[in-house]
Formats: sequence, structure tokens, C-alpha cells
Amino acid sequence: MTEEILKVFQVFFWSAIKFILGPMLGYITHLHFLATFFATVAGMMFSVVAFTYFGDWLRKKLLNRFFKNKEHEEQKHSRLRNFIIKYGLGGVAFLTPLFLTPIGGTILAVSLGKTKNKILFFMLVSATAWSLAFTSVVYWLGPKILKWFDVIKYFFS
Repeated sequence: MTEEILKVFQVFFWSAIKFILGPMLGYITHLHFLATFFATVAGMMFSVVAFTYFGDWLRKKLLNRFFKNKEHEEQKHSRLRNFIIKYGLGGVAFLTPLFLTPIGGTILAVSLGKTKNKILFFMLVSATAWSLAFTSVVYWLGPKILKWFDVIKYFFS
């Protein structure tokens, strides 16, 4: 029982950092499909909740300390602004599990200035949909897919 809880915690932890690692790790450690699915959603949502509520504080304390170059900041913000205008909160939430990390996607979503409840809702819908998709693909095509990820298998087996 303790071993299963540790496996679920690993899936939870790695999903909070990089979403796709959760389903792969769940398959590698032989977790049940539903345990992997829920741990992956919970891991992403843990990051989303943490950075939704503490994202402003982190941005003010850390980013302003390390990035004081105004020209670089303006270029970065203009590219970011174009992305946000084009896709909005729904696009950011949709792309978070695919290309962005849960942390990066949440910070980007917080920068939109939307309400916390809206951010949490969009991210939950995205996490649920992508977790179901990724977990299904990994569990159904596991041996074919994971042969490309021998490094992950080596670390987590």
C-alpha cells in the first residue's frame, strides 16, 4: 500500500513540473489507469493553484530582481502580448500541457489579469482533457512509445 502511495506521489510531483511525465511515469511504475489520470490532473492543478495565488508575489520579488533591463523586458512583453491577444486564456490553458509547463502556463495566464476562478476553471478543463488523452495514448501504446524514452524508464524503474 505504501509503495502504491509513493508511486502516485511521484506521478503527482512530476506532473506538477512537466505534465507529460505523469502518464509516462504512471505506466512505467504499473499504476492503474485511473490513479495515473487523477494524479496527473492533481499535479498540474497543484501548480496552477500555487502559482495563481502566489504568482504575483513571485513575479514582483523574483523577476523584478533579476530582469531589470527595460529594453529586453519590452521585447519580451511585446511577443508575449501578441501571443495573449491571439489566443487568450483558453489558448493559454489549451497549450499549457502541450508546450508550456504547468508553472509557465499559469504564470502566463495570471499575466492576463483574469479572475483566479476563471484561470482555475480553464486550467482544470485543460488538465482533465489532456490527462485523459495523454494517459490513454501512453497506456494503449505504451510499449511502442516508451521504447523511445529509455532514459525515463531507466530513472523511474
